[in-house]
Amino acid sequence: MPRSAFELPGNFWRSLIAVLVGNAIYFSLERHLPLRARHTPYAIDWGLAVDFWMCLVCYGLVGLFHRDHNRPGGHK
Repeated sequence: MPRSAFELPGNFWRSLIAVLVGNAIYFSLERHLPLRARHTPYAIDWGLAVDFWMCLVCYGLVGLFHRDHNRPGGHK
């Protein structure tokens, strides 16, 4: 539980970064994707799955980056 209103768990920030970066990548590439991989608003479709996958990949990359920088021999 956060001690103050402005102190949030690290997982929140990791998730937020992953969603923002993943969506930025998806929407910048959307016009180059095949029609089935493009998201239609207010519909559950393959475009939504592709967008989710990109956010999931970003979540893993943020985790790897964070873990490497917190390791004793990692980058500082």
